[in-house]
Amino acid sequence: MAYFLMRCLHHPGVDAKRDEHRPAHRAWVQSGGEGLARVLIGSAILGDEGGIGNFGVLEAASLADARAFAEGDPFNREGLVSKIEMTPLPDTFQAHRISDPMTPLRGEG
Repeated sequence: MAYFLMRCLHHPGVDAKRDEHRPAHRAWVQSGGEGLARVLIGSAILGDEGGIGNFGVLEAASLADARAFAEGDPFNREGLVSKIEMTPLPDTFQAHRISDPMTPLRGEG
């Protein structure tokens, strides 16, 4: 397994659409994209005018799985996302310091 920093930048002016699809987005995160990745931590990204996207630290078997997780997110499928950035994190990333992951391990919860 490897760790990735995911940044999903959203198109301007999609606040209402983001609110509409937030429950589906949260369900996607909770499921780990139906098992594609484990979301250790994530949040909205804010700019001067409010929300501009979302980020997450993912644990996945591969970059392809991490990208598939981001691409399958309802925010992306519904056209809110303008750009997905994936950055591999080093082997020394201390994931154990995140005490309450957003996606449970397989077999939990």
